[in-house]
Amino acid sequence: NKLIGITRAHLEEDAGKSIHDLYDDYTAIDLNRAGTPLLEIVSEPDMSSAKEAVSYAKKIHSLVQYIGICDGNMQEGSFRCDANVSVRRQGAELGTRAELKNINSFKFLEKAINLEVARQIDILEDGGSIVQETRLYDSSKDETRPMRSKEFANDYRYFPEPDLLPVIISDEEIKKIRDEFPELPNEKETRYQKEFGLSAYDAQIIASSKPMADFFEAALQKTKNYSLLSNWLIGEISAYLNKEQIEIHESKLSADIVAMLINRIDDQTISGKIGKSIFEEMCANGSSPDEIIKSQGLEQISDDEAIEEIILTVINENPAQVEAYLAGKEKLFGFFVGQVMKLTEGKANPKTVNNILKDKLK
Repeated sequence: NKLIGITRAHLEEDAGKSIHDLYDDYTAIDLNRAGTPLLEIVSEPDMSSAKEAVSYAKKIHSLVQYIGICDGNMQEGSFRCDANVSVRRQGAELGTRAELKNINSFKFLEKAINLEVARQIDILEDGGSIVQETRLYDSSKDETRPMRSKEFANDYRYFPEPDLLPVIISDEEIKKIRDEFPELPNEKETRYQKEFGLSAYDAQIIASSKPMADFFEAALQKTKNYSLLSNWLIGEISAYLNKEQIEIHESKLSADIVAMLINRIDDQTISGKIGKSIFEEMCANGSSPDEIIKSQGLEQISDDEAIEEIILTVINENPAQVEAYLAGKEKLFGFFVGQVMKLTEGKANPKTVNNILKDKLK
């Protein structure tokens, strides 16, 4: 963990935004957010890499979602960041900074900072000097370029507004607000590890996103296989959401149908492999796993006698492979498993297949 200092946090009215990548030769002006309350948080220069800056921004993003002051939608401009970047030789004072404006994704933030670091190093190593200015990160060209110069700190023009009365917040009010805070991400991480046995990594990933944490806790009302649920959330479900670039509450998935899928894998009604194919249909139209299993006849075969009969068929139809396996070519075991799965259309219980197959091949 690293402590990042906060210089100040102040309130503004959003003035709208400029869109530089919509047209080749023009800048578009979007005033739809003009007048919207805007909280600007200014940090101390305590971050020493692009990864640290992204980690810090993600932490703030998670926090504002949890306390309910922002939906965190970066594409719509609800959450964005400026990055002040400077480089220095080891042991030297902080260098002259350049400001990168209005970056609207964590991926672009990391790329923009790394590009700006490389640009400044090249200039300094060529004997040049850095100009204090505001620069734009252009994601289409993957470059930063100047927007305007900003030579002095007083260009920000902070001064008391004589028409606005001071707002005095008492210690009692601060305590009341703090006491009413919801459970925050760090607290959730700790509880998920203690209460549900999640690893520190899994707990951190789920708790860092409020929509994901809400989904996880809703699904826990319907399933008790916490480990399998967290594995699916971090694995298949997160991969799908990243591909579609949506949050989980924007998808057709519900906590109920995901919990149902987990239960059907847990009680061995279906295999994990079939669960993945069912999941694709759930994502497409929000179908219930039970409906898909029933309509497509996907129930897993766990009957020992039925599986044994199929295994004997495979063994009898492949004498050369059986002879080679018994002669020491143990990798052929996978071949037999594959043949059984092929005959059962992937429905045979893998654990049962392995146990019976090992016995029969003796």
